[in-house]
Amino acid sequence: MNWNLILNVLLWILLIAAIILGLLYYFGRKLEKKQAASQSMMEAAKQTVSILVIDKKKLKIKESGLPKMVYEQTPKYMRWAKLPIVKAKVGPKIVTLIADEKVFQVLPVKSEAKVVISGLYITELKSVRGKSIQAAPKKSLKDKLMFWKKDK
Repeated sequence: MNWNLILNVLLWILLIAAIILGLLYYFGRKLEKKQAASQSMMEAAKQTVSILVIDKKKLKIKESGLPKMVYEQTPKYMRWAKLPIVKAKVGPKIVTLIADEKVFQVLPVKSEAKVVISGLYITELKSVRGKSIQAAPKKSLKDKLMFWKKDK
């Protein structure tokens, strides 16, 4: 065996791995800064609203009924993903909102709820009229692994 060749290949593999890790670190920091900026914007725009939840489903953005501008601003890699969509009556209007995953699981259908909204995004559930807020059901490992199971 040629030890020089084996060491050369290992050195190249280590070099490529180091470059990939460096790029991941750089882009991760960049995305972290973007997230912090958007989080502060969401905090500034949040308001507590009373809504009547009509329906909730997990849908793709194109099927959800959200404004076209939302679809256009969504990154291409996220357009195929299913989002927790809530149809609700806010005042006299019926609107389509995107919910946080934790809120989506505990939000009751066909009941009035007080939620914190930031734009089109439901960030927090404050109270439910006539009912108590139940904790989100814990998903077992089997449920997490069965990603092909139809969403409710």
